[in-house]
Amino acid sequence: MARHEVVSPIPGVFYRRADPGSDPFVSEGQQVGADDTVCLVEVMKSFHQVSAGTAGTMVEFLVENEDIVEAGQAVAVIEAE
Repeated sequence: MARHEVVSPIPGVFYRRADPGSDPFVSEGQQVGADDTVCLVEVMKSFHQVSAGTAGTMVEFLVENEDIVEAGQAVAVIEAE
């Protein structure tokens, strides 16, 4: 199976959940669809959803919640189906 890196489309702050009281969008080991939201990236109070990009199993997140990320930076890895 191929490994797929989910990348941030923009620079900003990485979030694994919609708000502090919510569950994460996705957890390691969870099955995801190509259009499933795996995280948000916030810049100037504007939140951008980042989708998985491929169906498969979430292997790991490469950054921590609330880390600063750059455009094009890999934030997670999915084992594609």
